[in-house]
Amino acid sequence: MTRPSQRGSRASADRLARLLNLVPYLLSRPGIEVAEAAADLGVTERQLREDLELLWVCGLPGYGPGDLIDMAFDGDRVTITYDAGIDRPLRLTPDEALALVVALRMLVETPGMANRDAIERALAKIESAAGEHAEAPVAVRMPGDAERLDGLRAAVQRGRAWRITYYTATRDETTERVIDPLRALMVGGRAYVEAWCRRAEAVRLFRADRIDALAELPEPAVAPPQARRLDLSAGVFQPTAELPLITLRVGRGARWITEYYPCEHVRRDAGGTDGVGADWVVTMRVTDLDWAQRLVLGLGPDVTVVAPAELAVRVRDAATAALTAYA
Repeated sequence: MTRPSQRGSRASADRLARLLNLVPYLLSRPGIEVAEAAADLGVTERQLREDLELLWVCGLPGYGPGDLIDMAFDGDRVTITYDAGIDRPLRLTPDEALALVVALRMLVETPGMANRDAIERALAKIESAAGEHAEAPVAVRMPGDAERLDGLRAAVQRGRAWRITYYTATRDETTERVIDPLRALMVGGRAYVEAWCRRAEAVRLFRADRIDALAELPEPAVAPPQARRLDLSAGVFQPTAELPLITLRVGRGARWITEYYPCEHVRRDAGGTDGVGADWVVTMRVTDLDWAQRLVLGLGPDVTVVAPAELAVRVRDAATAALTAYA
């Protein structure tokens, strides 16, 4: 059964296509009777007149006299007197057609994509219209996570508990745990498994590429009643007031972290040397200080810890130990 919103969207798309072709059609048949044009276009006279009324307010930016499509009526006959540049039906160049085909094939391959049927219909129409140009050997495949996601979803549907070996990047450790999977999903271009973790006794999100080993157990996956799916609408990491707050002085080479990680405050350091190379002072929440320590050490001299003092001491000690090892 087609939903009203779907019918409305399809009708709007059909009307847009009809309007784009209506002007060149009328230009090639000046003085044509409205009834004859309606029959050729497969619409009622009433619909065609409504289309013509809409065309009257369409045209080029500026939308004043000389910009809008204009036409003249002589009884039941219509003639286009100004086409606003729409003097021929839309035609795609081979490169444009191939670009559309590739983009639509990528959408079809994207896991979790809504309205897949509509995309496939559009793809079929463009491939048909493009002919041999759409037959170029272009195979679109999403990154490996997409293929792995299909396997994880199939495993979730089998309804068994899993024993996994998992690498936790925030603590830089690998652990074994038994989980009751709830769903497999894609967030931010990465595949995840959301599950009840029996070790943590809470719902956890496990990144697919960090699951080093997975074995399905004979027992069914049974999450406790308090298990609730996470709200991931704002992304995987959602800073809260309970998480540690750190402040860093960031040089030019490390400013990218303000785009990659959620930050609470970013301001130019008043003690900066100039308008271009001045440092930024960045305040952000982190999962724990172990992760923050590795972040700062990885950024090297482009970052200095402002607060908390504990993080500054940990970074200093770790850097000193590394230098000692090299000495």
